[in-house]
Amino acid sequence: MSELLRLFEGVTTSNNNATNIDELPLNQRLRQRIIDGVRVGLEADLDQAMTDGLSPLAIVNDILLDGMREVGALFASGEMQLPFVLQSAETMKSAVAHLEPFMEKSDQGGRGRVVLATVKGDVHDIGKNLVDIILTNNGYEVVNLGIKVGINEMLSAVQEHHADALGMSGLLVKSTLIMRENLELMNERGMANVPVLLGGAALTRSYVERDLRETYQGRVFYGKDAFEGLRVLDRLGELRKSGEEDPLFGRELSEKNVHRKIRGEQGEAPEGLPARSPDVELGNPLFAPPFLGSRVAKGMSVDEISDYLNLTALFRNQWGFRPENGEDDPAFKERVSATLREQLAIAKSGNLLLPQVVWGHFPVAADGNDLIIFTDDERTTERTRFHFPRQHKEPYLCIADFFRPIASADKDYASFMLVTMGSRVSERCQELFAENRYTDYLMLHGLGVEMAEALAEMWHLRIRQELGYAEEDGPSLFGLFRQQYRGGRYSWGYPACPDLTDNAKVADLLEADRIGVVVSEGFQLHPEQTTDAIICHHPMAKYFVA
Repeated sequence: MSELLRLFEGVTTSNNNATNIDELPLNQRLRQRIIDGVRVGLEADLDQAMTDGLSPLAIVNDILLDGMREVGALFASGEMQLPFVLQSAETMKSAVAHLEPFMEKSDQGGRGRVVLATVKGDVHDIGKNLVDIILTNNGYEVVNLGIKVGINEMLSAVQEHHADALGMSGLLVKSTLIMRENLELMNERGMANVPVLLGGAALTRSYVERDLRETYQGRVFYGKDAFEGLRVLDRLGELRKSGEEDPLFGRELSEKNVHRKIRGEQGEAPEGLPARSPDVELGNPLFAPPFLGSRVAKGMSVDEISDYLNLTALFRNQWGFRPENGEDDPAFKERVSATLREQLAIAKSGNLLLPQVVWGHFPVAADGNDLIIFTDDERTTERTRFHFPRQHKEPYLCIADFFRPIASADKDYASFMLVTMGSRVSERCQELFAENRYTDYLMLHGLGVEMAEALAEMWHLRIRQELGYAEEDGPSLFGLFRQQYRGGRYSWGYPACPDLTDNAKVADLLEADRIGVVVSEGFQLHPEQTTDAIICHHPMAKYFVA
């Protein structure tokens, strides 16, 4: 999620409600209501505009959409923060809903039509839904197909709705590979006349604008954010209406001299890699766990978990807030903490956050790049094994290196955990989005994601305490976010352990169905606000890219 919202980096402040709306002429007042996100008095002003002879379509196209264009400009310049953008979108949605009964059907075609979908195997939809919000409230008709959508369903929707473009979204590295396959299939089916917009955390502009433009026979665009997608669709609309060709738009290859691989794609392993990193010592202390196998924990306090929230990740990355008027970081966090307290109160009163954990300790041994999990401490029977990638350059790290090799007489153990905030928070997010409560949707979604991370932080500490080395932790929570503790934890999907199929192994190992967590056909954990990890006690076990 934080990667999907990279697009909001650098946004600073909002001039929300700075204008005295009541003193403005009617047309300017309506425009300013959109910019400031002020709905009190909106319907009366809309009625007055129609009484004065303006058609509903003219109000939308000439006044309200002009306000949304200003919102986009303010956002692009860093003068408006994401939550205020969504307030403007909510106001726009309310205005159009009020005007629609007075419109002729022919007036409701909008500026164009686009199909949006998260690709097959991917459940992340916050970025796609933000695009939906911005496009819909800038006059476009959006057909949002949801998550885990195959290319056949996408293309059927494009044909059925006579869409002007197709937008594909996805968070995972695997999703970018599926996007390439989808583009190749569109070529084969003769559907390269459909412009395609691509967005997601693992994508880079150079990958889309060079590699994928080489792949696709039609126009393909990188959607860094929702407003860039809006600009692309506006230009496509101009081309349709004017008949202008502009053959380079969406087809021109990037000339940037960067690596061609997408983020997280390692490539073929060279010959001669060591079976174990020579930099990882074998004489580190071992820690016998208090039990073998797995256990379940439920009923943890939401307030206790919230103490482990990474406020920077929540306030900036998830919610899109930024410091205002030169305030420093402590003052910024103090101000936004009022919103956090409000959101936690809402979540608790609605019983939306249901924290649960399964965790355990297992006898293990390293076998090259593999970590073997044994059925019992006698280590005679292999239960399963995890394969981890090894760095292609020094120091040649691999997660398996952080455990004793199979030839060692020492008994070593790995710990695993899987934490979830439950399904209710995801269900409520879907309800809020459907109700056009965009700000509430963003706030709850971000809170759910970061509370899952906070629970993982809290439970990792619990595991370090069980194993007896928590006294090596740094002195502050801030330090924990920077791995100031012995060892480390690795979640699947990140560069050191990118193979999402291992989620199924972890879920089976820990019997995750006991807390309602299942693994999708795309090997993602459900509910969405769920994460798993392997815990390594070796002091060199820190973040690295394999």
